[in-house]
Amino acid sequence: MKSARIPGPNEPLNLVESETPSPKESQVLIKVLATGVCHSDLHLWEGGYDMGDGNFMKVTDRGVKYPVTPGHEVVGTIHQTGPDTGGYTVGEKILVYPWIGCRRCPACMADNENLCDTPRSLGVFQDGGYADYMLVPHHRYLARLGNVNVEAATSLACSGLTAYTAIKKANANSPRYIVIVGAGGLGLMGVQIAHAITDATIICVDLSEKKLETARKMGAHHTIISKSENAVKDIIKICDNMGADSVVDFVNASATAKLGMDVLRKRGNMVLVGLYGGLLNISLVTIPLKSITIQGAYTGSYNDMIELLDLVKKGHINPMISKRYSLPESNDALIDLKNRKITGRAVITPNV
Repeated sequence: MKSARIPGPNEPLNLVESETPSPKESQVLIKVLATGVCHSDLHLWEGGYDMGDGNFMKVTDRGVKYPVTPGHEVVGTIHQTGPDTGGYTVGEKILVYPWIGCRRCPACMADNENLCDTPRSLGVFQDGGYADYMLVPHHRYLARLGNVNVEAATSLACSGLTAYTAIKKANANSPRYIVIVGAGGLGLMGVQIAHAITDATIICVDLSEKKLETARKMGAHHTIISKSENAVKDIIKICDNMGADSVVDFVNASATAKLGMDVLRKRGNMVLVGLYGGLLNISLVTIPLKSITIQGAYTGSYNDMIELLDLVKKGHINPMISKRYSLPESNDALIDLKNRKITGRAVITPNV
């Protein structure tokens, strides 16, 4: 099999040939059709996260071991199964749930393996889908794709799943107004999901007018250029001069988080999603006086993924794939993502 592996932080990915694994027991060998190119892959490639104040959290401190094959948004066909097939047959098209946990901690026991204390996620802590074949540890992490477009389905395992979880949290207070910060791949999915599952007026904020134009086509009722000096006032004005009920920050940088806090109304709900990084100074008195909620959203459960997949099957959501790369072009994919040259989502198709 061939795979594009990260030898170490900020080192070019190497195209490597190795023996194709054979599945045992409940394992399943997947022939990869498409793998999403995700910002989490970028953090893995760069070696960590900007924690603000000059601090950098290394992925190796979280348990990542190099070299590693990235890629956690994987769609493929079943190439071979172990003796325990789980009812799956060779040739079926499937979506892989990559957020594998220990199956013992409180989160795993509550079916939230994505929040496991000792995660074993595919494409992060185990080799992932930047390869022509990938070994999945158990058939419980598979979902039948049906008639969903193969490339579009890749985002449902991470970016779409994260957006779905975030919008569900933002919808918990039955908002009249939701502000979505960021119109990249995550944000555009968030706009579509908010349009599909909430009754809120959707306000999308981004630096790029081109991306905001796409957001409008996908269901945003209002769009705001974030660098405008009147951005905060304009958003509050749209929200009946009271502020937004919920803000979902798909960038989560210092500047965007501050904007979100500035437009949040009393009893508002702030959901932080992106991993851009930085720090946020908060007036502590503001939190009890306004009775606001600040929470994070990180991927989602297997059941969340199934719910999202069902929305796509019903035609409520259409993930946008704008760029395609071959396996040898994996470095180009990450560089383009880093340089913000990708609108929507990109995929790697290793078997084309």
